[in-house]
Amino acid sequence: MAGGLLAKGYKDAAAVIIETSLEVHVRALCVKNGVTTAVAGRPKKADTMNADLKRAGVYDGLQQKQVTAWMDLRNKAAHGNYGDYDDDQVRLFIDGVQAFMMKYPA
Repeated sequence: MAGGLLAKGYKDAAAVIIETSLEVHVRALCVKNGVTTAVAGRPKKADTMNADLKRAGVYDGLQQKQVTAWMDLRNKAAHGNYGDYDDDQVRLFIDGVQAFMMKYPA
């Protein structure tokens, strides 16, 4: 869906959609690997789960930093900072998340 939106010129919506997929996948990786997804009954933030996955050895620090960068791009899109990134960065975001999901299946 994100690729289709990007192809039609909706880079901002594409960034938000692919981040949703990333966050769902990060949460699923936590469940698969026995990493908690909540604290005091409240869902953990995606960035916290990302750090927890690195600490648990699911992936290394370089992968954690990449996931953090993707989450930053999504935050820019979600908060209306549309000039802070371009179509090419969103394409790399989409391709990167797809590769990440293949490399680290949940």
